[in-house]
Amino acid sequence: MLTRKQQELLLFIHERMKESGVPPSFDEMKDALDLASKSGIHRLITALEERGFIRRLPNRARALEVIKLPEAYNPSLQPRRGFSPSVIEGSLGKSQPVAAAPAPKPAPSADNGNSASVPVMGRIAAGVPISAIQNNTHDITVPADMLGSGEHYALEVKGDSMIEAGIFDGDTVIIRNGSTANPGDIVVALVDDEEATLKRFRRKGASIALEAANPAYETRIFGPDRVKVQGKLVGLIRRYH
Repeated sequence: MLTRKQQELLLFIHERMKESGVPPSFDEMKDALDLASKSGIHRLITALEERGFIRRLPNRARALEVIKLPEAYNPSLQPRRGFSPSVIEGSLGKSQPVAAAPAPKPAPSADNGNSASVPVMGRIAAGVPISAIQNNTHDITVPADMLGSGEHYALEVKGDSMIEAGIFDGDTVIIRNGSTANPGDIVVALVDDEEATLKRFRRKGASIALEAANPAYETRIFGPDRVKVQGKLVGLIRRYH
């Protein structure tokens, strides 16, 4: 499962190597994806490497090897230059960056209004950021008094960076949709319209800090234009097997 930007970069590297046999430079990748800085390319390459799509070869400059391509990749449908690949289907639905979490209002169940149905929008990283929020995969029923007012959605937690806040790998978090947060709130944060993560929201001067609740993870600092709040944590569901 790749995000749109990850797939664009993977296919750009693949097409360039088919043409010239040499991987593109970071500047060429930055320009091709219309990114403001090379730091975004570093993050995308790291994500592709972690997912097993590319491999960095040691002791060689600009040495990248494409190991595999997305299952939905069709070379006959890919423009040679200036391409804009379609988003692939993943196991959690189409992967796409979002400006605001597309969560509908919860629908009351038939249980006399004591519970409500909330859409599960895929997985969220409580660790190294993964792809942005997915489309609705299924619904879950939660106690109505957990929600309060507003629109809500749910995300399945992946990772251990929030364990000291009582949030564990495999938990399902309930999020109230919104674009603002107060310092100390646990939020869904979208970084560079590309990576979604669950972290505690802080301000450091004019910058935004995304703080883990696990000493093994560093606090990440971003400019205010790089982070979009997608909602605040209001509840948590844990299943015991």
